[in-house]
Amino acid sequence: MIKTIYNKITKYCPLPALIIFCVFLISASVHVISNISVAFSDFFNRYISSFVRAVLAKFTNILPFSLAETIIMFLPVLFILMIAGSIAASRKSKESGVRYTTTLLAAATLFYSIFVLGFAVSYQGSTLESKLGIDRRNVSADELYKTSEILLGEIDKLVSDIDYKYGSLSVKPFTLNEMNGLLNDSYKQIANKYDFIPQLRTNTKFILLSEPMTYTHISGVYTYYTGEANININFPDYTLPYTAAHEMSHQRGIAREDEANFMAFLVCIASENKYIRYSGYLNMFEYVSRALYSADRDAYYRLMDRMDFRVRYEMISYDRFFDKYRKSVASEVSAAVNDTFLKSQGQTEGTKSYGMVVDLAVAYYIR
Repeated sequence: MIKTIYNKITKYCPLPALIIFCVFLISASVHVISNISVAFSDFFNRYISSFVRAVLAKFTNILPFSLAETIIMFLPVLFILMIAGSIAASRKSKESGVRYTTTLLAAATLFYSIFVLGFAVSYQGSTLESKLGIDRRNVSADELYKTSEILLGEIDKLVSDIDYKYGSLSVKPFTLNEMNGLLNDSYKQIANKYDFIPQLRTNTKFILLSEPMTYTHISGVYTYYTGEANININFPDYTLPYTAAHEMSHQRGIAREDEANFMAFLVCIASENKYIRYSGYLNMFEYVSRALYSADRDAYYRLMDRMDFRVRYEMISYDRFFDKYRKSVASEVSAAVNDTFLKSQGQTEGTKSYGMVVDLAVAYYIR
């Protein structure tokens, strides 16, 4: 009886596809439970999802290029091959056509399962502030000013050791591969300090089509299907360590964007390398000072008057660099897609959630 049922199912659904469908059912159950229980989400993210992410990352680390970028580049070819395969299978026999369709459907559900088992659960876990034991709440203009002052003070300590092009951007004193090693060293320190961060040593992947990608305003992306932390290397040097640390934080189970931003900051300022610390402090200063500008422009201008001219030129040069890419259809589309995705995962602020890192910075320094 069971054998007869099994034969009827596998006649139209190959065994590998059947297994994938079973994994899909398990994944869907995990997804539902994670939306109900924070404790389950934290446990699953720390011990199960971290394993899935590590396996994917270690597998793709073998490749010297971004597998995710390569797949995206060849999507049109893959789409054509799928259509051709479907037509060929249908012409062969009705049974072959159904088997091919179920195989494609299984492949689609596999993407969902990898997303859930490796990353989605982390959106439902406890907040970063609760894990760090800091008091996060609405901030005042005075708190923004004090936090900006602290960050600027840390930047001032580093400026004399930073190499700048005259009246322009700073220059990183290491190769991109060396930056990988330095950030991994820093993440090791953070993982030793906080047990919710798993020990993981991985390579950041550099996007080959970084210049065209800049028109989307995307500086980095964690690809949960391949486990890769990808960064856009067309952006100015001082943004690269912070961006890489942000994507690596996703790779370690920090899903929410403001929290990934703050973890990137903690990782950068924990580094022994002065340029990486500079990247962390300056990127966070930009977030906090922009919030101060909205809250109290007079206080903002008082603060900027005290800034070292080299740092000011860095920020001005970044604006000039970005002018070329500021207005584009690609950026509007990517922002809309990202906003929709973030809201679908419970981040009600959507893309605005990136800037909510300001609340965490104020809570870290002032409270």
